[in-house]
Amino acid sequence: PIYKEQPGGNGSAFPEVMNALTGSPGAVVRISEQGEQIVSVAVPIQRFRAVLGVLMLNTQGGDIDKIVAAERKAILRVFGVAALVNVLLSMMLASTIANPLRRLAAAAVRVRRGVKNREEIPDFSERQDEIGNLSVAIRDMTNALYARIEAIESFAADVSHELKNPLTSLRSAVETLPLARNETSRNRLMEIIQHDVRRLDRLITDISDASRLDAELAREDARRVDLKKLVGDLVDVSREVGARKKAVEIEFRAARLPSGAKGYFVLGHDLRLGQVITNLIENARSFVPEGHGRIVISLSRAGRHNVLTVEDNGPGIRAENIERIFERFYTDRPAGEAFGQNSGLGLSISRQIVEAHGGTLTAENIAGAKPGDIRGARFVVTLPAEA
Repeated sequence: PIYKEQPGGNGSAFPEVMNALTGSPGAVVRISEQGEQIVSVAVPIQRFRAVLGVLMLNTQGGDIDKIVAAERKAILRVFGVAALVNVLLSMMLASTIANPLRRLAAAAVRVRRGVKNREEIPDFSERQDEIGNLSVAIRDMTNALYARIEAIESFAADVSHELKNPLTSLRSAVETLPLARNETSRNRLMEIIQHDVRRLDRLITDISDASRLDAELAREDARRVDLKKLVGDLVDVSREVGARKKAVEIEFRAARLPSGAKGYFVLGHDLRLGQVITNLIENARSFVPEGHGRIVISLSRAGRHNVLTVEDNGPGIRAENIERIFERFYTDRPAGEAFGQNSGLGLSISRQIVEAHGGTLTAENIAGAKPGDIRGARFVVTLPAEA
């Protein structure tokens, strides 16, 4: 309704006043001639239940509009500040989370598309948050991938080179065989062919074993292995088998365990650990002197590690070859042994197995009483102890 001033203050013209005379308060919103809202409130004045009069209050013209306008401005300011904070927060999140993630994802895609071209993964390791952890994990994974690719390429090149030597010899013998003039020459060529075929078979077997080693270790579940029992059993087998090859005295010693230790246990794969021990024993057997060869195998505990040593009384290792003997296809043949009897993968595979178990395999010479005197070689296997 339109608000109109009543002459003489006649309140009976206002419905809310008449309603208040009955004892009920009332309120009405009107529009002034200028279009402004005016709120009228009428409240009865009572004494006990009798209505003595009515109190009527009106707002000034424009007061309600000013209050509404002020509230609207306050709400708009709040929304404006919230929108600004949201934009700033979005920009901050984009720079600290989204952009690094996009860079990491783009680098991962580049690695997937071309692993032969080494890609550098963005380094966010200085960040002490999940993005930094993710960056470190992806960098480590990528470096491991490149290392594996390089190892495969190197292995393939080594395999190609090692296979080519017996194949060349075999081809030469086969081509020369029809030209042999007598039985002696033919027999000699047949011996060469048989020797090269056996060498190829040995190489292919060892190469196959080395190529599937990582996959087998990753696929099979590690078990608790009693190292003392494993070494003891293998020493017994080596003594029996070795008696038919080369008479060698093999001695096994196990030191007393420190208090609280329950045994020489490791977490790993018994077949592969047995392969390491057998390789070391047979390697030592091939170098010890005929007739009075001696191999001493010792097992001890050093802190949280089990230490296995294999010592022999052979000629030792040349100083420049102490690390080279662990390279693939490298052989340092004992005096009198024919070329091609070993593939040169035994010690390399052994170190690979030990490192896959979290341990180390090293070699050193046993010093004699005199300076420069060498009494033999010692191989040391260190493996984490399992309580």
